Amino acid sequence: MRVLRERTKSFGAYVGRRRERLLAILILGAVLVGGILYVTASPESGRLIWALGLVAGLVPLSYSVARSLLRGDVGVDLIALVAMAGSLLLGEYLAGVVIALMLSGGGALETVAVSRARKELTTLLERAPKVAHRRRGEDLEEVPVEELETGDVVVVRAGEVIPVDGILLSRTAVVDESALTGEPLPVSLAAGSTLRSGAANAGDAFDMRTTRPAAESAYAQIVKLVREAERQKAPFVRLADRYALFFLPLTAAVAGGAWLMSGEPVRALAVFVVATPCPLILAAPIALISGLSRAAHHGIILKGASAIEKLGRARTVILDKTGTVTLGTPEIEDITPLDGTSPLELLRLAASVDQLSAHVLAEAIVHGAKRRGLRLTLPEEVIEDPGQGIEGYLEGHRVAVGSPAWLRERGYGGRQIPHPSADDAPGRSRILVGMDGRVAGSITMGDRLREDAKGLVGRLHAAGIEHVVLATGDSREVAAEVGERLGVDEVHAGLSPEDKLKVVREAQESPSLRPVVMVGDGVNDAPALALADAGVAMGSAGSTVSSETADAVITVDRIDRVVDAILIGRRSFGIARQSVVSGMGMSLAAMLFAAFGYIEPVEGALLQEGIDLAVILNALRALRAA
Repeated sequence: MRVLRERTKSFGAYVGRRRERLLAILILGAVLVGGILYVTASPESGRLIWALGLVAGLVPLSYSVARSLLRGDVGVDLIALVAMAGSLLLGEYLAGVVIALMLSGGGALETVAVSRARKELTTLLERAPKVAHRRRGEDLEEVPVEELETGDVVVVRAGEVIPVDGILLSRTAVVDESALTGEPLPVSLAAGSTLRSGAANAGDAFDMRTTRPAAESAYAQIVKLVREAERQKAPFVRLADRYALFFLPLTAAVAGGAWLMSGEPVRALAVFVVATPCPLILAAPIALISGLSRAAHHGIILKGASAIEKLGRARTVILDKTGTVTLGTPEIEDITPLDGTSPLELLRLAASVDQLSAHVLAEAIVHGAKRRGLRLTLPEEVIEDPGQGIEGYLEGHRVAVGSPAWLRERGYGGRQIPHPSADDAPGRSRILVGMDGRVAGSITMGDRLREDAKGLVGRLHAAGIEHVVLATGDSREVAAEVGERLGVDEVHAGLSPEDKLKVVREAQESPSLRPVVMVGDGVNDAPALALADAGVAMGSAGSTVSSETADAVITVDRIDRVVDAILIGRRSFGIARQSVVSGMGMSLAAMLFAAFGYIEPVEGALLQEGIDLAVILNALRALRAA
């Protein structure tokens, strides 16, 4: 008996999941069987089959509308209910069963279309790793991803998805990040490289050390954002409920007028039949969900279809600087030897000493040397003055790395120390390298502009953004230089988080500048991201407060995806609006023809089916690139 109950429960769940499809098949069967009987055998039998199919569609619709009315909601389905009930009362069974087929078939088609549109989002969810292979001494144990802790050594086998964020321990690894970034080619990484959860191992098995728990890893945050996006209700779905408040009385007025003028209730029924607002119920949500899918393919997670509407209408974009249009970390810009030492040798000496310093510039020099494949040596007898410089013995030489003043204090080169130059411009730091009492050269460090940021403003303008603003907490000189290189329309410097709120608010108060999009990456950007009409967070580093407050999160380390997000928003929202306007326009025109007796109820039902199919196919264009 227990097995029977379980099978019955399983079958009930199966039927529940496919209820719309089964109902559509049932009603389609009623239409076809009734038509065959009507033409070949008994017209009355055929009409009876149509009536039964009509009732099969009318019962669940009546239940759904009744529940909505009890909650105080007047939905657009009420128009379809009136049309089907009227068809039953007036004996227009074929028209009624075609409407029932239109609704049930439209629901089933929407399920298929939404499933296709959500493909990218669903893929992200399905790829979320469940287990990991953790090293315990010489043993390898399979554990749930949730049990991994920071510092664990994990083996990622060929073809597996990287379960958590970490650092590569093996010499090399080949990683496929296409599911996260949309970039089709795998990338080769060297030991010490950062690994992002959600990427796949496209080469041999490798070892990695976790840097954060699974719940805090980048891919876990992406999955969280995707689930949030799926729960959001599309703005056109909310609009559909308000639509009934004016369209239902309009339909009733046109239908009543047709009845009074002609004395034929069937004309009123024909008006209700062609007024069924399926373009709004189906097409617009499909277009918007298609936009969500398209964005996910580009590494952009939009938190619900409302984010598409906001991005699609944007006129102003406000950009944070550090970590948004710049890399956010110091990078080596120039290496200048002064005594014949090669640039790479000068860097190797500096990086070898800097290995024992925790200063941010020292770490940047070490990382820069490792990226260039330089082999570093550990220094001896190291002395460091935090924030000023570090000195030690290396391969028989006394090597120092630090500021000009500090090297002078340590007795390096006096007159050989270069005077300030263009290399010391705002936003850059020049580090001197001394060897055996003389200045051997200098290394210029700077927070470089992202490569993909150089054409950003031009692309934003081409996408329809009228005003681009740079808002930063940096000095006016640094902001002006970066703003000039970007080509922005306006620069605001020296801003606190409260000042950034003021910049956003001022733009919102100008009708010609709103809606406003704010783009940022740090905790200090979170208030401005929340206040803006649409907040876009650079979330490639994982969980941040900015990602929590933003409407869209770019999960790849590319600022040019902001343009993609806006273009996808414009296209998807434009297609949704186009589907609604064209569908409603055709329905309104058909209502007038029906009112004057040019369209019978059956013809109206078939016409409405054609309108629905056309706008749904149009909505699916949002899945394709422009």
